[in-house]
Amino acid sequence: MKLGWPALAQEGADVAWSTRELADLAGTTVNTVRHYHRLGLLEEPARRYNGYKQYGVEDLVRLLRIRRLAALGVPLSQIHEVSAEGDLGPQVLRQVDTDLAAEVERLRKVRSDIAAILRDGAPADTPAGFGSVAPRLSASDSSLIHVIAQLCDEDALADLRRMMDTDPDPVDQEFDALPADADEATRQRLAESLAPTLVRHLAEYPWLSDPAAHLVKSEHVTRQTFVDAVVDLYNAAQIDVLGRAGALAQEQLRRSVPRSPSRSRRPRAAGVA
Repeated sequence: MKLGWPALAQEGADVAWSTRELADLAGTTVNTVRHYHRLGLLEEPARRYNGYKQYGVEDLVRLLRIRRLAALGVPLSQIHEVSAEGDLGPQVLRQVDTDLAAEVERLRKVRSDIAAILRDGAPADTPAGFGSVAPRLSASDSSLIHVIAQLCDEDALADLRRMMDTDPDPVDQEFDALPADADEATRQRLAESLAPTLVRHLAEYPWLSDPAAHLVKSEHVTRQTFVDAVVDLYNAAQIDVLGRAGALAQEQLRRSVPRSPSRSRRPRAAGVA
């Protein structure tokens, strides 16, 4: 079956399109056509007496084929291989389909994350899953979560979210407001107040004492990054309180383990170092 309009075919007009006319016919832009020339996907056409390029039907068909493959998601580099070898193997389309499926899943997750951020009123840059607690966190705690999210696997992060998914603790608020020059008595009292929370976390999530199995970076990199983050994000008094609270928690844990562990939201209790 032959396609076409006989009346038009009888005219037999010579074809000579400019770059802009070719682009318009193909539903693309002049810049795209030029880009394909630079990549070698589209051959340079002959030029008219005035130096302007003149394209023919063969150029249009080639451009339309390129646009079709690109619309299917075939990388331009592989389209170039097609022009050299003359065919697009099914394995290429299967790989494109696999990549598209992964992208669809990524977009589904992005939409889910956006919905959670809008629902919880959290900052747009909140790590996935932490939207419900983000509005309650100090700037330092929020920053530390970003760092930990790059150091731990999903199981560890899920545990961290459970630790934090509770109402604000007054001790946390006092810690957040602790000045760098806090006196000895205040530091010790605050450390003693934080220690029971750390004990409960260590009892409920034993991996906190040995997090190696939940790290996505090396232990050395994780430890150094975590320490650097804490030193940079918290003042001297806060760091001193954390050290004291950690030592008290370890001592209390050695003596006894709570029977009914409860949960707190403080990310500092979920140390990975």
